[in-house]
Amino acid sequence: MKIINKDFLSNESIREKQVRVIGNDGSQVGVMSSREALKIAEEKELDLVLISPNAKPPVCKIMDLGKYVYEQTKKDKEAKKKQKVINIKEVRLSPTIEEHDISIKSNNARKFLMAGDKVKVTVRFRGREADYSFIGKKILDEFYSKLEDICVKEKAPKLEGRNMIMVLSHKKA
Repeated sequence: MKIINKDFLSNESIREKQVRVIGNDGSQVGVMSSREALKIAEEKELDLVLISPNAKPPVCKIMDLGKYVYEQTKKDKEAKKKQKVINIKEVRLSPTIEEHDISIKSNNARKFLMAGDKVKVTVRFRGREADYSFIGKKILDEFYSKLEDICVKEKAPKLEGRNMIMVLSHKKA
């Protein structure tokens, strides 16, 4: 008995009395005892693999388990390569920020957005500044107006504790 992958029950590991067997080419072989099915698989020099353990009766397939596991891992790696990872970059502002500083920070955010990242813009309030949250909203709106040609508001400005947060993402062309 060779164990290749613990995710699949195969050959002697299958403890079911009756199983539905599917052939190597995908054809139905029929319902039979697991011993008979194992014999058929050994004659073809292949493995008997439990595909659907919850079915009545459980479904087994005659196949080359090593080749199947190899192809599955290959597919998984290929799918992982095509995945796009999106990072969230943060730009912090204060309610007393000047116009020039806003333009510098917005240029940095523009670079992040062009690289495909999302940008979280945060205005931090200290002490009594929190009473004037409308100033933070005004700053965030001004920040967005400098970037609205390349981005959309994914999350509108919202006060969360002592911070006002807005999330921007790149516009889909």
